[in-house]
Amino acid sequence: MTSLQQRAELQRRIWQIANEVRGAVDGWDFKQYVLGTLFYRFISEHFAAYIEGGDESVHYAELPDSVITADIKDDAIKTKGYFIYPSQLFAKVAATANTNESLNTDLAAIFAAIESSANGYPSERDIKGLFADFDTTSNRLGNTVRDKNLRLAAVLKGVAELNFADFEGSNIDLFGDAYEFLISNYAANAGKSGGEFFTPQHVSKLIAQLAMHGQTSVNKIYDPACGSGSLLLQAKKHFDAHIIEEGFFGQEINHTTYNLARMNMFLHNVNYDKFNVQLGDTLTQPHFGDDKPFDAIVSNPPYSVKWIGSDDPTLINDERFAPAGVLAPKSKADFAFVLHALSYLSSKGRAAIVCFPGIFYRGGAEQKIRQYLVENNFVETIISLAPNLFFGTTIAVTILVLSKHKPDTHTQFIDASGLFKKETNNNTLTNAHIEHIMQVFDNKADVEHFAKSVSFDAIAANGYNLSVSSYVEAQDTREVVDIAKLNAELKTTVAKIDQLRKEIDAIVAEIEGEGREA
Repeated sequence: MTSLQQRAELQRRIWQIANEVRGAVDGWDFKQYVLGTLFYRFISEHFAAYIEGGDESVHYAELPDSVITADIKDDAIKTKGYFIYPSQLFAKVAATANTNESLNTDLAAIFAAIESSANGYPSERDIKGLFADFDTTSNRLGNTVRDKNLRLAAVLKGVAELNFADFEGSNIDLFGDAYEFLISNYAANAGKSGGEFFTPQHVSKLIAQLAMHGQTSVNKIYDPACGSGSLLLQAKKHFDAHIIEEGFFGQEINHTTYNLARMNMFLHNVNYDKFNVQLGDTLTQPHFGDDKPFDAIVSNPPYSVKWIGSDDPTLINDERFAPAGVLAPKSKADFAFVLHALSYLSSKGRAAIVCFPGIFYRGGAEQKIRQYLVENNFVETIISLAPNLFFGTTIAVTILVLSKHKPDTHTQFIDASGLFKKETNNNTLTNAHIEHIMQVFDNKADVEHFAKSVSFDAIAANGYNLSVSSYVEAQDTREVVDIAKLNAELKTTVAKIDQLRKEIDAIVAEIEGEGREA
């Protein structure tokens, strides 16, 4: 099987498990059990492979827990960040799941043990709470212990039957792709929250390339509203792993997605010492102040959410917002995220941020913030995308690219709203679309009906309006009509009609004459 066929088969099987075992449990809730089980299997097999060290004579799952010395455990935790005893491995638990009458409590104990194994080690914060959303005693699994165990056993069995092949081989990314596939499918069925929860891979790829364009290496990459971490991981997927020297940083306000982001890092083979994901409100409780600046920033923050804004008088003096002289409106925090990202950006880096299009033309505080960004020459490019690219929303979003090292004072506008491939429920960007956008982004050339670089004076004269449609003229796809030719054709047609009427009148007169003679 080709890699594409393997991916399709794996995705089909995972989706089948999710649908077969969830029963009366809402899919958006039950995804936590499917995803948690996938993660449990991954770290079990990955940990066993690490202990075995490629020695085919060693089978970690077959060893008794008693042979594990304190030194072995200590060394493993320092390296991998956690520890799993042989009896706690996924394969051992799944093998007896159907007959284990205490399966739900056994799983809870195992998850607690894996998390607590990191206590007192540098990885403690990265491991703690990873299984918090995998509640094996929840009534969402059933009202009785038996019902809970039946569903848990079904999930374990289904995941156990999946063929992941060798985690150390090429198929390790296949697992991560399937994981994101499951998230995206649940997000697609989750209503408006889906778009906030998951950034589609094709859009993530474009954003990652924009943020890292032209950089042979970056110190670290950061997402201030990281969700499940898909944007950060696109940077790893599409660039040499060594280009990101100090790792991946992100902050997420939602506890469930915060856990998913940390799981996602492990699933993509990012070790605990190469990522730092924090929980909290980025706008009012920002992390990583001591880690900035960042050479690459990517983000798809929530659109037009409310925030405390001017109700907190200290924020206007915050170093992130003070330079603009005004706070983002309390009802629309979009520019608060933009200014936050800008303050964390290094002098050589770029930030690529998905934005609600309204912020580029509305007045008031948002206009003043746009003026600050333009006058200080931070806006490199603004790209309008096609509608319906995200799960749960049809909004045609815009990407804002910020830079602190522009060679001139022009701002580039790209109208990519016509670049999309229509699929069943959503539009997508193809690799060819992304390459086209990146080529124009790189050369900054004007392309009729597609891209235009606009001077500072022209933008200022337009009231600092940064809407792409204000500068890139849309192509007129209406049919061009030659009026002179059309008039000539009408005259010919009218003449033919007149001649036809005369002929009809003659025929009618002849018929009437014959009738009178009879």
